[in-house]
Amino acid sequence: MSVLRGCSIPLLLITSIAVPVYWAFPYDLPALRGAGIVLGWAGYGLLLGCLLLMLRETALARALGGLERMYLWHHRAGTLAYVLLLAHPLVLAAAAWSEAPHLAWQTLSPLAEGIPERLGWLSLLLLMLGLAATFWSTLAYPRWRWLHLALAAGVLAGLAHLWQLGIDEPLSPILGITALILAWRFVRDDSGLSARPYVVESTSQVAKDMVEITLKPLARPIVASAGQFILAAFFSGPNFRGCGEPHPFTISAIGANGEIRIAVKALGDCTRHLQGIEPGVAARIEGGFGTVFAERPATAQLWLAGGVGITPFLGLLRAGTVTQPTTLVYLYRHESDAAFLPELQALANANPNLCLRTLASGDDAVDLDSLLTESGAIPARECYLCGPPGMVAAARKHLRRRGVSAHRIHFEHFGFR
Repeated sequence: MSVLRGCSIPLLLITSIAVPVYWAFPYDLPALRGAGIVLGWAGYGLLLGCLLLMLRETALARALGGLERMYLWHHRAGTLAYVLLLAHPLVLAAAAWSEAPHLAWQTLSPLAEGIPERLGWLSLLLLMLGLAATFWSTLAYPRWRWLHLALAAGVLAGLAHLWQLGIDEPLSPILGITALILAWRFVRDDSGLSARPYVVESTSQVAKDMVEITLKPLARPIVASAGQFILAAFFSGPNFRGCGEPHPFTISAIGANGEIRIAVKALGDCTRHLQGIEPGVAARIEGGFGTVFAERPATAQLWLAGGVGITPFLGLLRAGTVTQPTTLVYLYRHESDAAFLPELQALANANPNLCLRTLASGDDAVDLDSLLTESGAIPARECYLCGPPGMVAAARKHLRRRGVSAHRIHFEHFGFR
């Protein structure tokens, strides 16, 4: 990733803080009260940046270093914004304490003050609810989605808080920006307007509890490349009940006419249900997303795949032969789980630059040290990881111990909550 792209999101968030703080900076107030006001504007500006990072636009994701990176910073910015906004009334209360303790209590109590203060506390409570949903990993997606909307409601309650305080000069453009971002997310993303129509053309069983689905575009196909992923929502067919909400799937192949193939492993309710999908089912596709494989250098590489994590590497191999020495280590539990293994063996036999190593690990932990011993000079290789989070975490630690620098280890989490 380039330095400019790596700095893009921090610069965006700094700007989102600096502009409202500069616009509404309280030059003529005591230091502590002025600090409380600055904290409020900084928190609200950061929330605007946080909202912008919710948008699932391919051009925006490409400019900011990928959708996964946007969601990671979205979580960080939302948490920091809440801390700043929570500190806002506390610092104002501390400023009022110097005048009289009861004034400090009136500043903090939502029952002792008027409508502006109550709206401010309502905003904080809604933000807390939305933030809690973010970290509630076991919450079902539909419930998480509705709870996460509390963040948007909290932003609007914060705007109402400012309006009731009589602050209108910087408020109108902020209100316009907020409304634009929320409307864009609802109309383009949540309502599916940004997605392209596809239809399931065929399906094939490639391993136990894993099916490869071929999707045919019904209009202009999305722009995607090997190694990227899409967000796909499947709808109901004659004998199939759709899942509805979008899920991320890595592209396993791209056809000459825009067809897309994805491998779906039964890992949850929706993906388990998709094992029985049938041709003719309508789908909506967003993408392509992902930048991990976009800037691969022409140096020796190590690819480590676990289970369905083989998909992006298969997509790269199907798109063209590798031209640099590449070792592909493919881990799976049992032979019945080894998706695409005959095809991978054929690709390795046809390409002298590709070395394929496979291991059926069963239910035991994988000994990465012995597995990677024959993989060449590992510290000099670019390492790409894809698989279960536990495997990726263990592989990262192992590679660092083997002397691989952090910037040579590439992976994606696919966590979009």
